[in-house]
Amino acid sequence: ICKVCKLSDDKLNRFVQKQSNRTTAKVKLVSSSNTSKPKKAIPKGLKTQRKGSANHLGNIKETQKMSGKMNADSLNINSDEIKLRNKRTQTKRQSNSKTFELTPSQNKRLSTLLAPGEDVPSVSDNKKFQDIELELMEKRKNELIETYENDREHQLGKLERDITNFFVERGFLEIKSPIMIPLEYVHRMGITEEKELHRQVFKINNSMCLRPMLAPGLYNHLRKFDGILPDPIRLFEIGPCYRKESDGSEHLEEFTMLNFCQMGSMCTKNTLINLIDELLEYLNIEYTVISDCCDVYGNTIDITSKDMEIASAVVGPIPKDIDWGINKPWIGAGFGLERLLKILNGYQNIRRGSRSESYYNGISTNL
Repeated sequence: ICKVCKLSDDKLNRFVQKQSNRTTAKVKLVSSSNTSKPKKAIPKGLKTQRKGSANHLGNIKETQKMSGKMNADSLNINSDEIKLRNKRTQTKRQSNSKTFELTPSQNKRLSTLLAPGEDVPSVSDNKKFQDIELELMEKRKNELIETYENDREHQLGKLERDITNFFVERGFLEIKSPIMIPLEYVHRMGITEEKELHRQVFKINNSMCLRPMLAPGLYNHLRKFDGILPDPIRLFEIGPCYRKESDGSEHLEEFTMLNFCQMGSMCTKNTLINLIDELLEYLNIEYTVISDCCDVYGNTIDITSKDMEIASAVVGPIPKDIDWGINKPWIGAGFGLERLLKILNGYQNIRRGSRSESYYNGISTNL
């Protein structure tokens, strides 16, 4: 503005201040010398947008935070699910391989099919009782076929023949006495009605019974052969005897006995022990000698193997000899053949080596 043409401040104020009846407008004059650089205008929409961007960033952060939390929760859930699945898989595997208890009848059935040294297999879903039974039955059938094609000897009969050869070669005479004997023979052996052994006798009638031992027959033969056969007289017998024994793994109601005796000279304890030792060495059986006592013979020498009594031996004379007409020194012993087979073959039950229709040479025939 030109300084010459410049109006005074009063005139300018009067000019710009115009009063009206309704309103008064005021205009602020800014001196050119004090004019400041105008601020750059910022569009309103842009400001809103920036404010919105800040909120948007906050929302993003919040979203990310929530997303992170959700991811963590999701990971935790996934981890729990994985653990649960693994647990289910492990349980399923354990269930698949789970062993089941056999019933008493199943256990007994498998036990009869087992060979010595075999254990009862465990039963599971993968291998059921019926499968194990069929497998064992097939093995036992093959063993019976092999016996039929190659051996054909019954173990009990073969053992009888082996023992017979042993004693015959050593100068003993084989005898065969009756299985049915007078009940009076039992009483003469000291087995009277009040004795436990008397209750085990199989009576046929009031006067006859099945022999519970071989001794009466040997006594009678010794008396009859005395004075006929040269000294010393050596006898032996192998045959069945019968007693009402309680069931068990070591007792039978029908069993096979070996009795041998020598009467006359050289009837000493050493002779007796030497004979027993030779026999058991011949059969390849380890044994232990212990002292014992019984109602029939008094003091005895018992022979045990694997904690089971297999024989009982006596050095005579004894008080009962006079009742049988025997008045000379004697020695003798009795063996249970089924017990010898039990030892030789490792049978858990003595019935496997007995006279039986359920077993042949220890193999179950119920196939």
